[in-house]
Amino acid sequence: MEMPNLTGGFVALLGLEFDEVSGDRVVIRWRVRPELHQPFGIQHGGVYCSVVETAASVGGSLWLGDRGQVVGVANQTDFLRAVREGELTAVGTPVHRGRSQQLWQVEITDGTDRLVARGQVRLQNLTGG
Repeated sequence: MEMPNLTGGFVALLGLEFDEVSGDRVVIRWRVRPELHQPFGIQHGGVYCSVVETAASVGGSLWLGDRGQVVGVANQTDFLRAVREGELTAVGTPVHRGRSQQLWQVEITDGTDRLVARGQVRLQNLTGG
């Protein structure tokens, strides 16, 4: 299986750094900065949704491997705490991995391990059959 590009495109725009990448767990870190703020000076919720989607998709595609590829079909992300600055960490783990679909959960914490956002992504496994 070809490793997904974890350095370019939208990942680079968001400034994501991958600490752990496998089909069982994905850990992503990034720094909250003004370019990622919404108009009131806090981390934009779309960033959380994007990181949740990225963690789930990377983990899901590595788990599926050469059997096919995955696409996200649902992303539900809750924003729990406003963040203005600092480093955030997202940890994605599978809830269910089946023949046709996967469900991944992602928790995002701040530098003091407070939960700031949580989401889940349902992935469709696209296989050659």
